[in-house]
Amino acid sequence: MRRPLSLLIGLRFSLAKKHNFILSFVSLASMLGISFGVLVLIVATSVINGSINVMRTEALKSVPHAVLLGNFSLDTLDQDMGQVLELKGVDAVAPFIEGEAVVRSQGNFEFIKIRGVDPQREYNVLDTSNQRYLEVLRELENTDQGIILGTRLASALGVFSSRPIEAMPLDSLLERSSMDVKNFEVVGFADFGIYGNSNLALINLNDARKFFNKDSSAKLQLRLNVENIFSAKSIAENARKFLPTVKVVSWDEAQSSLFSALNLEKILTSIMLIMIIVIGAVNIISTLVMIVSDKSSDIAILRTIGATRFTIMRIFIVQGMISGVLGTFFGVVFGIILAANAPSISQFIESMINQVMVGDGVYFISHLRTEVKYYEVLVISSIAILISFLATLYPAYRASKIYPAEVLRYE
Repeated sequence: MRRPLSLLIGLRFSLAKKHNFILSFVSLASMLGISFGVLVLIVATSVINGSINVMRTEALKSVPHAVLLGNFSLDTLDQDMGQVLELKGVDAVAPFIEGEAVVRSQGNFEFIKIRGVDPQREYNVLDTSNQRYLEVLRELENTDQGIILGTRLASALGVFSSRPIEAMPLDSLLERSSMDVKNFEVVGFADFGIYGNSNLALINLNDARKFFNKDSSAKLQLRLNVENIFSAKSIAENARKFLPTVKVVSWDEAQSSLFSALNLEKILTSIMLIMIIVIGAVNIISTLVMIVSDKSSDIAILRTIGATRFTIMRIFIVQGMISGVLGTFFGVVFGIILAANAPSISQFIESMINQVMVGDGVYFISHLRTEVKYYEVLVISSIAILISFLATLYPAYRASKIYPAEVLRYE
């Protein structure tokens, strides 16, 4: 099978017959630069993906997958919930009322959100499998004026066991009305995630209706648990078929500031790390420029025997792309391996540091999580190869512009 002349000569220029075609030193430096850039970029994006995944999991402990806002009535609530539950992609639905309030215990004040829930239905929409949570919800159902506190909120209030606390709607506090203060009995504590433990408490739905009866903003809403959280918005919007005035708020909209900031950080980090690949590509340019100068007589001979300018360009494009493709390949392989084992590596580093430094457990990096998304790996690989290709164009163009007569005149 005949091979293209430009491919054969490009390979010949790139490889030296030493120790089974080991790459020349300069080409190796170019390849390592691109390989290191790809590796670091894959590991960095995987770490950010892992962080986003952890934060999403923590947020969904307290934030609903999707919320339906509308003028729901208790008389038709069961019918509305039944229709929503029949929607494709909806696993569970539960009613709730949420409003702002201030709680007080032993002289400690905290501004929080109080959510009134139906304990029997609430557990079905929770994004958790914690059985202790279910037990606390059952206790709430059986307790008049009961309340469940987030763990961090309970610590801030100094509440570590079942005891009464005072609560007042925020509107009543702003109006300086002390008539709406209610006493609640703490029935337990729950993990509402990083973003809910310090400012969220649960009470019974009927208690919430009485507690927020003067707050026009605390309306009855429906909380949905869906099969695919990334399609929560589109799944919930199907409820408009029979509830045309309903407003849909998905979890990513409720936490848009957090996840927008994380995605922006990911984009900016990727752009900065791509500069490492660009540096490797600059090495390709400098390498090819030197090779063009060194191989000028060979280029002249090729031109005299009939090689076209385009053939000369392809020879040096092939030579530069060898470093780019190999560098990208090794960067992808070692990047995926390093990203997949980053938690174990970080845990090992932490244990080593704690053995050297005074005080065990001081450096907490063993919680590192990573998530390799292979479509991102494909994008990174494509960018690296594209940059390598663009880096070959100028030296290849210079090689094609060499005039054989001028070079061979002095040979």
